Amino acid sequence: MATFDVQAFKDRFRQRAVAVEERGIPPLEGEARRRYIEAAQQDFVDFSLVADAEVSVEDGTLVMRMPLGEDGADA
Repeated sequence: MATFDVQAFKDRFRQRAVAVEERGIPPLEGEARRRYIEAAQQDFVDFSLVADAEVSVEDGTLVMRMPLGEDGADA
């Protein structure tokens, strides 16, 4: 099995977050536009969380630690 490159994994998620932020909005109107924008915002948050996470491989398991808020209690 190939070696898992933690930094490359995080870099891919950072690139996805940037791509979501930079992409335009297709010609949608009304409710479809609102749903598209909401989905893009959620994609950005999700990709950014993974990109900023502390990622390691421990005993063959991918472990990601993501602080939520300043003290980790804003879940």
